[in-house]
Formats: sequence, structure tokens, C-alpha cells
Amino acid sequence: MSGHLQSTGKLTFDAHFHVADTGDALIQPRRAQRTWTGKNALLVSKIRRFGVIAGWLALALIAFVTLSPIQDRPSLFHPQIEHFAAFAVMALAFVLGYPRRTALIVLLVIFSAFTLEAMQFLTPDRHGRLIDAIVKVAGGLVGIGVGRFMLVALRYQLGRLRSDVEQSAN
Repeated sequence: MSGHLQSTGKLTFDAHFHVADTGDALIQPRRAQRTWTGKNALLVSKIRRFGVIAGWLALALIAFVTLSPIQDRPSLFHPQIEHFAAFAVMALAFVLGYPRRTALIVLLVIFSAFTLEAMQFLTPDRHGRLIDAIVKVAGGLVGIGVGRFMLVALRYQLGRLRSDVEQSAN
């Protein structure tokens, strides 16, 4: 790592670490932080809140439907399509609610898919199958991908709006 000391007292290492003042003893990671203001901040906050609530509600609903008696289970499409779609929606919501926790969301999707399938062995009229768990994980991964794409598109649009506002102010 090559570092350099500037006359302002800042020490930087390949744009990853910095010391803000020569008296600082801690070297902290530098993060590219976006600060949203006004309507953009409110929109981002609402999207995150919606994602958190929708994600946990979706997981609870999936668990209820997965473990309920087979005759009480609603059926709209082929079961594999329902499994895929349910986990895709759940993962998408979690990505919107927890945008910086993608790895944790991947683990949650995998863990919940296999755990719910295993728990079906505890019910008298249900049966867990490996293919069902794999379809659920695939749906969750697609939901995560779509959610990440939506976040990139949203950041791009909000960035464009912010730059348009800054240009019109000048």
C-alpha cells in the first residue's frame, strides 16, 4: 500500500483508508456515502420501510402456507411456480428493505427454503422434497437479482434528479 501525507494532515492509502487529522490514532474505512435530501430521502425511507414489512410478512405467509394442512393451502398455479414466485417476491422485498445486506438475504433465502421443506416432515399430510427447496432458492436468487437491479436504477434516477436540481440552482 502506498500512502502519502498531504499538507492538510490527511493520510490516504489507495482511497480505502484515511486519517482525517494527524492527531487521529484510528484509521477508518472511507465510504462513499450518499446523502439524500428532501423528497428523495422520504422516498428512500418509504421504500425501505415497505421492503422490511413486506419481506417479513411474505416469509411469515410462506411459512404458514408451507406448514398448514394441504387442504387449507391455497393453490393458484402449479406448485413449483408458486414456490418460485413466493420466494422471489420475499427476496425482492428484503433487498429493498435491507439494501446493504445482500449476503445475509442470500443466507436467509437458502436457510428458510431448506428449513421449511424439512419442517414439512413434522406434519402428517405434507412432505418435504429437495426439488421444492431448490426451486425456492432459485426464486429467491432471482428476486435478489431483480431487487439489486431496481436499487441501481433507483440510485441512478435519484442521482439524475439531484444533478438536475443542482444545475438549475446554478
